[in-house]
Amino acid sequence: MLKVMPAPESFDWTLIVPVKTLIAAKTRLARAAGPHRAELAVAIACDTVEAALRCPGVAGVVVVTGDPVAAEALGAVGARVTGDPEAGLNAALRHGALEAVRLAPGTPVGALQADLPALRPAELARVLAAAAEYDRAFLPDAAEVGTTFYGVGPGVPFVPAFGGESRERHLRRGVKEICPPETASVRRDVDTPDDLRAALALGVGPRTLAVAGRLGVGTR
Repeated sequence: MLKVMPAPESFDWTLIVPVKTLIAAKTRLARAAGPHRAELAVAIACDTVEAALRCPGVAGVVVVTGDPVAAEALGAVGARVTGDPEAGLNAALRHGALEAVRLAPGTPVGALQADLPALRPAELARVLAAAAEYDRAFLPDAAEVGTTFYGVGPGVPFVPAFGGESRERHLRRGVKEICPPETASVRRDVDTPDDLRAALALGVGPRTLAVAGRLGVGTR
């Protein structure tokens, strides 16, 4: 069931989750996933969004995607789905942020990567609480190269710099780096088979676990 967006006086977060078209998703997992790559990408995204929606600090999730299969699956999980302007990752996030502000003006907005299948609601809540202390904040990924979360306070321009070595770009722009303890699941994005094994070791959501089982991917 779709989660209701908050009243303007609420300070719960609206999260933007970008999801690629399935033909382009998780290409570095192609060898391990084979014909199940698209199914795995949808499973990971659905587990991520479902966990985010269970976080008490989250009012709602806006998914930005141009893929109808992913859109249907993520809408069924409870996300609001909007189309992708097809102008790159950060443009997609900015587009989603406009929708978030329209739905819940005066509330903080965050970007969350779609490939966090081990995401724990309590750990995400710690990240959101830490981010709320600053106008702009980001969380680095487990490799400390990329970014898994970027957030801004109410009324602050939403200008994410995801992609590649995004940690360094966010730092150069003066965005506050946060790294609260016990938030490993929010930092464990999945791009490679080793990443997937690391996520499985943390404990992933049921959809990802089911697909990984069919692939024979374990924690070693």
